[in-house]
Amino acid sequence: MMHVVIIGVGAMGCLFGAFLSPLANVTLLGHWPEQLAALSHDRLALIGVDGRSNHYTIQATNDPTAVPPVDLALILVKSHQSEQAAALAKQILAPNGLALTLQNGLGNLEILTAELKPHHTALGTTAQGATMIKPGIVRHAGHGPTYLASTPATAGRLTAVARLFNQAGLTTHLVDNVDGLVWGKLAVNCGINPLTALLGVPNGFLAENEPARHVMMAAARETAVVAQALGVTLPYPDAGQRALEVAQATAANHSSMLQDILRGAPTEIEAICGAVVENGRYAGIPTPVNEKLHQFVINNQRLKIEDLLVAFNL
Repeated sequence: MMHVVIIGVGAMGCLFGAFLSPLANVTLLGHWPEQLAALSHDRLALIGVDGRSNHYTIQATNDPTAVPPVDLALILVKSHQSEQAAALAKQILAPNGLALTLQNGLGNLEILTAELKPHHTALGTTAQGATMIKPGIVRHAGHGPTYLASTPATAGRLTAVARLFNQAGLTTHLVDNVDGLVWGKLAVNCGINPLTALLGVPNGFLAENEPARHVMMAAARETAVVAQALGVTLPYPDAGQRALEVAQATAANHSSMLQDILRGAPTEIEAICGAVVENGRYAGIPTPVNEKLHQFVINNQRLKIEDLLVAFNL
């Protein structure tokens, strides 16, 4: 049985913990006191996409010294916590262990690799959606595929991870286009996350509302143009259409950025829209949509649809 530690005890960490716990020895490692207290007193409640609840007994701790050496450290914290997560992973990995990031934004793999070296790090993306209802209760808000970027140094171990994920019901594929994987998810995140946070709406609203849908698809396509200028090929032909498909598939989900805004936590806007703006400047590509979304989130603004019409000349 694979030994798995999930670094991050939020919605996504709990979602993966619930799916993996029947098949692996799973521990959640994090620092959210209310969540740790809830999981220590009761089982994790996962509300499925169908509305049914299941309960899972999962060990949770804030003490890395209480964790035995692990085969897989699954990184599911916010991008601004990546350095801390990398240091934790280094403490708990077995000699042949692997740290796998499924985080949003750019730069997370590089932070892991600087701490752990390439042989011990891997990159993935996931379109699974989860919303934290309250400590100890998570809603699975949408199914989506998970992709793991395989390299010669990690292929064997990632094959085992993909097998575990698929057996657990998390549809997973191995790919070899690392940059395309990162930028492919980034384009979707740029379209969905800031808009849902600014408007205070679930993902599905962006698919249904014409002005919001227009801005979402424009932000995603703008990101794709920057990627293309950097020589990166995305894993789909149309970034705007892909963002729309993800918004529809995760319609009930509250994006991670919206959840951060609602609880007054720092967002990942710098690693998402901010990263597009920075790379756009480097490549000489204008990024007006991402620039505006970035600035709105930085300024902690709340928008209405009428504001979108004005801000984006719709």
